[in-house]
Amino acid sequence: MVANDTSSVAIAAMKDGATSAFDKKQKRGCSAIGLSITLPVISYSGKVILEDFKIELKPGTITCLLGPSGVGKTSILKSIAGILPLAAGSDIRASDGEAIMGRIAYMDQKDLLLPWSSALDNLLIAARLRGEKVDRHRAKALLAAVGLAGKASELPSTLSGGMRQRVSLARTLMDDAPIVLVDEPFSALDAITRHRLQALLAQLCAGRTTLMITHDPMEALRLGHQVYVLAGDPVKLTPIDDLGDQIPRDPTLSSLKEKYNQILDLLGMQKDLG
Repeated sequence: MVANDTSSVAIAAMKDGATSAFDKKQKRGCSAIGLSITLPVISYSGKVILEDFKIELKPGTITCLLGPSGVGKTSILKSIAGILPLAAGSDIRASDGEAIMGRIAYMDQKDLLLPWSSALDNLLIAARLRGEKVDRHRAKALLAAVGLAGKASELPSTLSGGMRQRVSLARTLMDDAPIVLVDEPFSALDAITRHRLQALLAQLCAGRTTLMITHDPMEALRLGHQVYVLAGDPVKLTPIDDLGDQIPRDPTLSSLKEKYNQILDLLGMQKDLG
């Protein structure tokens, strides 16, 4: 688990000096950008699962997307990341008019760690593939921030599923991409570690445009500047309004209870609970 003092020290270390993520963003001109996304159709194994999907991601904010399995959430993320081919008529446009490819950090549901590389080397692989100088100091600080300071030299096969997921999250945050796409980043973690890493994600993604898929309504309400529910028959996208800009939110706030119940209604869970 991530101790509060360890996380604070690690985050502070990452912000020191010219190698911090925030300094790098300024050097490379990676200011916050918005995304306008139009996907006329999402298909899986030849079957259409979603039509006419449109969403606007505001610059430098976290948008959370909820929905039951099978409505196309992961396919949406993979389409934006360029992993799945886009259907005719699709349009993914950055607010600065530049191409988004090369400016995305993507975290899959599976950890996708290189089995022959240590936890530390998994964080450094992207910089090496780009031919950039690796920042071992920042990589070690990120591993400490996710509670894995003593696991830098360990191979993925020696780590638990939750640990591998934390390495994957650290690897995603290691990149200085202005667009971050994360698919269920905390699903394999215990409740306490999940709570702490949610706060870490909110802090390290500040100024980045982030789209996160989650099945947890309270996680979405805690982290999302914008929260959308993808559900229904036919499937449609519904915003959860009036959340406020300050994140991470306190999940015990009474003001979130109404929003939580609204999400359960949209997902059809209130009827199931009744």
